[in-house]
Amino acid sequence: MMRARGFTLIEVLISVTLVSLLSAGLLMAMRVGLSAMQKADDRLMSNRRVMSTQQILEQQIAGLMPVPAECLKTSEGPPARIAFFEGLPASMRFVSTYSLHEASRGVPKILEFQVIPGENGAGVRLVLNEWLYTGPAGAGRFCTGVIQEPGSNAPIAQFLPIQTGANSFVLADKLAFCRFTFRSPRPAGAPPDEDAKWVASWNSIDHLPDAIRIEMGPLTPDAGRLQPVTMTEPVRVNRLPLVPYGDQ
Repeated sequence: MMRARGFTLIEVLISVTLVSLLSAGLLMAMRVGLSAMQKADDRLMSNRRVMSTQQILEQQIAGLMPVPAECLKTSEGPPARIAFFEGLPASMRFVSTYSLHEASRGVPKILEFQVIPGENGAGVRLVLNEWLYTGPAGAGRFCTGVIQEPGSNAPIAQFLPIQTGANSFVLADKLAFCRFTFRSPRPAGAPPDEDAKWVASWNSIDHLPDAIRIEMGPLTPDAGRLQPVTMTEPVRVNRLPLVPYGDQ
């Protein structure tokens, strides 16, 4: 008489244990793979954001327009006509043909750059406002008048503070610092070896800077990712803002 063949309880327990260990190993491998994929995707997106920010700033400065503005009329006389450009260490304002929302296909926009504190007070971020440029009179609403600079008595334009809010676009975030400096045009007849002069604030009412430098540094340096760097962009204009086209 032949005995019935089958599995013993010990063999079943060993089989279940092996399958469980194999499943746990597969799940662990999948988790490690997904984590690595997520880190690679985060690094790629971070690098793209840095490159996109630099390209946007380059295009906006390249599209800078030498336009005038008529400052608000005061009791002392008619509106003062100035070159529409404001440059401070933590803010900047000018008109450009390159719009963040419409790229180079849009109409001229007034761009306002402002450095503000970062989230929870950690570092700083660079934000941008865009306004439609409607001409010298419309641009004049950002200017409150022209005063004499203390010490030199040179005329300088006074602008309204830049206001940021829910409609402001964050160009760069998690920065240790962000500041603007401006290069003065080389005077006519200056020696070729004379270095260009960089200033922290630009207050000329009839000339534009020769170049703009934007210095940025990461709040948390990471050698594995692209980092915000210092950019120096030339201001390429072929006319003075206050001189009519026919007189250039």
